[in-house]
Amino acid sequence: MMQDITLTRRWPSVVERDMQDYGNVRLNEQDVPFDDAALAKALQESDILCPTVTDNLSGELLLADGVKTRLIANFGVGFNHIDIKAAQARGIHVTNTPGVLTDATAEIALTLLLTIARRTAEGERHLRSGNWMGWRPTHMLSTQVTGKTLGIIGMGRIGTELARKARHGLGMRIVYYNRSQIPESVTVELSAQRMELDALLNTSDFVSLHCPSTPQTQHMIDAGALGNMQRHAYLINTSRGDVVDEQALVNALENGVIAGAGLDVYEQEPKLADGLNQLENVVLLPHMGSGTAETREAMGRCALRNVGAFVNGRQLPNEVC
Repeated sequence: MMQDITLTRRWPSVVERDMQDYGNVRLNEQDVPFDDAALAKALQESDILCPTVTDNLSGELLLADGVKTRLIANFGVGFNHIDIKAAQARGIHVTNTPGVLTDATAEIALTLLLTIARRTAEGERHLRSGNWMGWRPTHMLSTQVTGKTLGIIGMGRIGTELARKARHGLGMRIVYYNRSQIPESVTVELSAQRMELDALLNTSDFVSLHCPSTPQTQHMIDAGALGNMQRHAYLINTSRGDVVDEQALVNALENGVIAGAGLDVYEQEPKLADGLNQLENVVLLPHMGSGTAETREAMGRCALRNVGAFVNGRQLPNEVC
């Protein structure tokens, strides 16, 4: 039976086309975030809803009268924007797209690390402004990355891949904090050392966040955690914005508590914390960690496999609940 399917944002065109094999597909032609009213309407009209991180699927929406949706096929790995308990109570299956964005997100984390340490974004702005007066020995001195210590908080797929690139490509020392054990083969390959969080913060030249957004990780990096970092250290965040207390970060950057930061995610996207975009010692990217053409198509195809399995009564490949 053909399903009513709603995509809340535009997806790669080849995936949108193939989605039509499974039902009547409604597209968000304006490609702007759905508000609560639009999400409520989609839940009432769709057998399958395909949201993204910009859609806040609250318990109030999922438990409202008239909800027709029975599958939420999320376009993305993180699902903290979906009230999982409410979905379970309503009998709605939820899937995500793990694995396919590992390399792309690790690349962006490494890009942020190199960009903030070597002051390349700042240097380009300096050059484009017409203020560059030519080479001199003390101009725009930056921090060398090779051989430094990288602390990774959350040693899952992406954290491990960043560690691999940093260890093998830049000879960095890898330390990590993770709730569960990682495979011994990975520890051996990367000569990685597990540390408690405070020790990692106090030891690392660079701290990169790769943990999910949960009640336990919200504001994990607060004023106290930033104060535990070394003054020459840099913070990198490609996980979720609310893992960092952004106002505390602004204060730390303004007052030299840490040397700098590289961010791809924010607490209240697309809004930034007051003062953040006035600082030179921070690199800001517009949540583009998975933003390669290859990765976004792979994410769409992963979601598509979940939709196909649901329509055909098969086990869902990437079921969250």
